[in-house]
Amino acid sequence: MRVLGIDPGITRCGIGIVEVDDTRAASLIHYEVIRTQQSLATHFRLRTVADGIDRVISEYEPEVVAVERVFVQENLQSVTTTMQAMGAAMVCAGRANLPLAIHTPSEVKAAITGSGNAGKAQVQNMVARILRLSKPPRPADAADALAIAICHAWRGTGLQGARDDGEVNVTLSGGVRSRRQLTPAQKQWAQALATTRRKGAVDPRAQRRR
Repeated sequence: MRVLGIDPGITRCGIGIVEVDDTRAASLIHYEVIRTQQSLATHFRLRTVADGIDRVISEYEPEVVAVERVFVQENLQSVTTTMQAMGAAMVCAGRANLPLAIHTPSEVKAAITGSGNAGKAQVQNMVARILRLSKPPRPADAADALAIAICHAWRGTGLQGARDDGEVNVTLSGGVRSRRQLTPAQKQWAQALATTRRKGAVDPRAQRRR
């Protein structure tokens, strides 16, 4: 399975593509960062982001697109433009008739490192190990996009329109439900995320519901 991971942003939009075989071994296909000029109006910047994503989809032909979910931060302006970039990515996936999955930052961290509270450096170092690279990809936005792609390739959940979040569903209270037997990678992710949620670790969705 070939997965396109997108770390949405209007100034820098991370792009990462991985291919995963039947054993869940991941290989690097491509990564880059789409950049836009801050002097341009927002709609022109979003066009640049969308054009870049369209180009990558056309060139590398992913089978599914995975995007990181935007969550509330202190900088409202940054959240707004990031959500707009996320929307542009979703439109690109729709235009290409590709399945789309959305994952929260804590889900990505848990899938890659086993901890939903892992720091960025830890995630990026694990991405390098998983993809058998000598060092983490740079810029960091590209490494984050690769982490999102790996997360989806291993989890196989989060697909938009899929009932009960696809094959595996981890509730906010830490419960795990699965429609079929989990792979070792899925088990590791589910257990790590369940532990994180039971301990009351930071999860954007949990924060909004409090």
